Amino acid sequence: MTAGTLRRTLRITVVRGKTSVGAIYQRPRGARACLVFAHGAGAGMRHPFMEKFSSRLVDAGTGTLRFQFPYMEAGRRRPDRPAVLMATIRAAVRRAHRLAPHLPVIAGGKSMGGRMTSMAQAEEPLEGVRGIVFVGFPLHAPGRNGLARAAHLSGVDLPMLFVQGTRDRLANLTLMRRVARAPGRRAQLHEVAGADHGFHVLKRSGRSDDQVLAEVAGAVAGWIGGWVSR
Repeated sequence: MTAGTLRRTLRITVVRGKTSVGAIYQRPRGARACLVFAHGAGAGMRHPFMEKFSSRLVDAGTGTLRFQFPYMEAGRRRPDRPAVLMATIRAAVRRAHRLAPHLPVIAGGKSMGGRMTSMAQAEEPLEGVRGIVFVGFPLHAPGRNGLARAAHLSGVDLPMLFVQGTRDRLANLTLMRRVARAPGRRAQLHEVAGADHGFHVLKRSGRSDDQVLAEVAGAVAGWIGGWVSR
């Protein structure tokens, strides 16, 4: 992590007097944006992928706010109802604006976290969010190719970045290309060669998971920097 980086552990209120969740805010000196980043269904904000991904973004000049969903905070395995997940995302976005009111805010997440972020945006625009990042969009169940989980994206009028592994069993690559290139959609697709849904690669690929993570974070940081500077 770069010298001069602010790191705070904090609480985000989702429902006043009832529900709050933990969060980690990191902001490098001279940050150009803040990414509000939600975790996937099976791993919380402190999962090694989330930690390393956030640190690499901070090194690249992007602040991050990652947070727990209530079910993960309570130690449950089953995700909350979509309404609860989306309310938590909205609360995190509001908190990001308060933490750094001068920074552009991008939102997104790993797998389920990214999809819930876009569903929230389609339902009602997220406050001041300028783009959405998907790291491993869960397009369908393994072996059950389909586009139904992406139907709501027609209601997302924001720039979008999809980062997908070419071995991701939850996202047929041909279908993902159709999703990203849909008429009128401001979206980019970055394909990570040989990576699965968790962005792991086979030994015979000649690359390590850390190298793949560097590619993922670099793609996200580059996209954010290019969009924010427009």
